[in-house]
Amino acid sequence: MSQTKDALLKSYNTRLKDDVKSMLENFEEIIKMAKGENENGQLAKLTQCEQDGYEMQVRAANIVRAGESLLKLVSDIKQFLVLNDFHSVNDAISNSSAIYRNTQQDRDAKIMNLRDELAADLYDLELEYYTGTI
Repeated sequence: MSQTKDALLKSYNTRLKDDVKSMLENFEEIIKMAKGENENGQLAKLTQCEQDGYEMQVRAANIVRAGESLLKLVSDIKQFLVLNDFHSVNDAISNSSAIYRNTQQDRDAKIMNLRDELAADLYDLELEYYTGTI
């Protein structure tokens, strides 16, 4: 495999790990905030609730962003496979070609048999027609 393909696959792997890690970290932080583990004695309760609400919104947006990034990654990987998987495409074309060749030979043989049968029947009909009495 060429160096560019290796680099591209490594970047896909890195993107995958980073996005999954981001989703996990943000989800864990939202759960911690929901439990109330980040209690700060210096802020009023209402102020702390507002701050937690905004932080949860930001973390939820980060989770959504990471999810969208993963969907884009899946799309990129599919495109990479379609454009760069020549071996399997060639195998599929070869298999289809062999199947179609076999089908063609089978049909040709059937058509030849039908032609021979029609020629024999036509010969018999012509013989009966021309030798028959009028």
